[in-house]
Amino acid sequence: MNDITHRALLGLIRFQIVLALLLFLPAWSLHFWQAWIYWSLFFLCTLFITLYLLKHDPGLIARRLKVGPGAESEKTQKIIQALTAGLVCIMFIVPGFDHRLHWSTVPTFSVVMADALVLAGFLIIFRVFQENSYAASTIQVEAHQPVISTGPYRYVRHPMYAGAVLLFLATPVALGSWWTLLVALVLVGVIVVRLLEEEKYLAKHLPGYDTYCQKVWYRLIPYVW
Repeated sequence: MNDITHRALLGLIRFQIVLALLLFLPAWSLHFWQAWIYWSLFFLCTLFITLYLLKHDPGLIARRLKVGPGAESEKTQKIIQALTAGLVCIMFIVPGFDHRLHWSTVPTFSVVMADALVLAGFLIIFRVFQENSYAASTIQVEAHQPVISTGPYRYVRHPMYAGAVLLFLATPVALGSWWTLLVALVLVGVIVVRLLEEEKYLAKHLPGYDTYCQKVWYRLIPYVW
């Protein structure tokens, strides 16, 4: 097992352990079926994507391993990444308290549909990874990096954020918590700020990005914005 494979799989296992703790400790119970389905779905999707990239694009895995506020070069992005990480943790913690204290009543059908949307979000992110080997976790431009305008990039300029937004908005319902939608909405707002800052950076450092923006008008949602 090479270093990248070891780090990627170890990071995946650590994340899943942390995710389980964030979900089940606030609930103070393992009788939380919504969390079990979500945790299993999250694990299977991330494991599939990780194994696929380790085989077909280990370079992208290496780029994705550089993550977090400390990996960013711009001060603004360091702050945005820190806020994002904090909000993601809160988004996973609140449903446990909601389940324990019975704040929300989410119908089973809604939970199942939300899980389907979580899967759709992962599929969009997977397609982005297939199309764009430069989709790093940090905002950067490498030497000779091309502008990607194929696949999902034909429809929106930031399809990975589109997949993430769908995943984040579906997560509260998938975990049976209406109240957590408030956290998810704030998280989406932070993502939009990051997206706008990223566009400024790419326009300045990535040749041809301005031309691409003139061809693909929509940033996040086709025909909307």
